[in-house]
Amino acid sequence: MEKISYLGLDCCKLSNAEVELVVTTGVGPRVLRYSFIGEENMLGEATDAVAKTELGEWRAWGGHRLWTAPEAKPRSYAPDNDPLTFEAEGENGIRLVQQADASGIQKELVVVLNAEGTGVSVHHRITNRNLWAIEAAPWALTIMNGGGVAIFPQEPFRAWADYLLPARPLVLWHYTDLTDPRWNLGQKYIRLRSDERNPEPQKIGLLNKQGWAAYLRGETLFIKRAAYVEGATYPDYNCNFETYTAGAFIEVESLGPIERLEPDESADHTERWFLLRAPGVTVENLDATLDALAAQTE
Repeated sequence: MEKISYLGLDCCKLSNAEVELVVTTGVGPRVLRYSFIGEENMLGEATDAVAKTELGEWRAWGGHRLWTAPEAKPRSYAPDNDPLTFEAEGENGIRLVQQADASGIQKELVVVLNAEGTGVSVHHRITNRNLWAIEAAPWALTIMNGGGVAIFPQEPFRAWADYLLPARPLVLWHYTDLTDPRWNLGQKYIRLRSDERNPEPQKIGLLNKQGWAAYLRGETLFIKRAAYVEGATYPDYNCNFETYTAGAFIEVESLGPIERLEPDESADHTERWFLLRAPGVTVENLDATLDALAAQTE
């Protein structure tokens, strides 16, 4: 683990022979960078994005962060601008712990890079530091580097004669417009493309029993996995994956189940990340290639 400065913040870098991660100890918790060694950051950088609320000024910074769902203002936007406590976690990992924020939630990330390959484990924990019980879910949001396409699997096709019940919910927000050309709802995948020329926001959520989502930018594919918990209740009409875009800004998100947390109780949620070389993969030939690439991350 190497201490560095990144985006003007105190940070630590984790690396192996293939990839590097940068996490900041100055604010957050945040993961600011994930890339092949010396190559372009797959995570988006949003140093100018600011939300002003009754609780103070919240800054996005970019990369990956931990929130609580369901979303609400000002609670979700409680500022996290103070330094964190941190310690090494094993040979190539770090534990980042935030003081309880103005909403009474303490957030913790444990980020561990595999010794070989591109795999990363990102463990999220929210702890209720209020004097009363709350109902909340860990919400893992990853801002991606714009100009790519977010990809979510459809449920496997089953003929009407074989199975009559619905496969899963697809959830829309008031501002969701499925006629927007950035959407593509195919038989195997739902795709959302970022477009810096179009600032109008778009968002969907889904109950994703396949437990993965991807982001294709150029010839690099980012995959995140988060296990689906059968029978659990998820936020936002039962969504465990969501995506949002506005202009070049785009996020790939996963959520844990909603839990009732008594004072000092915690809820946990783990994602696994992978970067894959994907030369020649385009949205046109995606159906023929993504299954094979995704299988490498099982």
